[in-house]
Amino acid sequence: MTLSIYQVDAFTSTLFKGNPAAVIPLDHWLSKEEMIRIAAENNLAETAFFVQTGVDYELKWFTPEVEVDLCGHATVATAKVLFEHLGYAEKEIRFHSNSGLLTVRKEGNRFTLNFPANAPYEESIPEKLLEHLGVTAPVEVLKGRTNDYLVVLENEADVARLNPDFKALKTVNARGIIVTAPSSDADFVSRFFGPAVGVDEDPVTGSAHTVLVPYWANRLNKTEFFARQISPRGGELWLKSLGDRVEISGEAVVYLKGEIFLT
Repeated sequence: MTLSIYQVDAFTSTLFKGNPAAVIPLDHWLSKEEMIRIAAENNLAETAFFVQTGVDYELKWFTPEVEVDLCGHATVATAKVLFEHLGYAEKEIRFHSNSGLLTVRKEGNRFTLNFPANAPYEESIPEKLLEHLGVTAPVEVLKGRTNDYLVVLENEADVARLNPDFKALKTVNARGIIVTAPSSDADFVSRFFGPAVGVDEDPVTGSAHTVLVPYWANRLNKTEFFARQISPRGGELWLKSLGDRVEISGEAVVYLKGEIFLT
């Protein structure tokens, strides 16, 4: 069996920035085990697989270790491939996923995701979370429904200097840890750590912004934002709060197109 594969840098207009994702179109679903093996071979934060069903698509995402229920950057990457490489001609793509119906529309060079909002709430802090993260004085610690913890710090410099103990952080019962703070040249910045799902630091995390947007909308009393994720690769996002949904917009650049040979 031969499969097409694309690698796309998402949430950036510059090659080698943003978050790289693999995108693999399928005629029919492979087994979950096969898709995890392919994702592990790709060794990227996420590999997206999709199958067309009528005029819509089914979409799944895998880290090198597990299937995840929601992934923003690999959805942007999939939309980039469909709109610009596979001839998708409608204004909006409808994806059916483990997180329900997701849509993406293309507006100039940006791809706008419509995802369910994930407003964070107060929850007890897992033992050693802050210690393993290297944080001593958080402003606030909350939790999202996706089992992501949101750690709010005083300023951007505090976020930038974090150097977590990833081996220890992997023992914390959480999909990931989002760390955020206000910024002087954006509404807010963030970083995302997910060693428990095989991704020590994710370069730019669309799904984390389903938690971040409701938080900052409440704190800043506004609905539209420009945000940066300040990982070593970095990325930019334009965001809008729609109440129970959020819009997440970003650009993308295709790095490669190739073939996978399955025997």
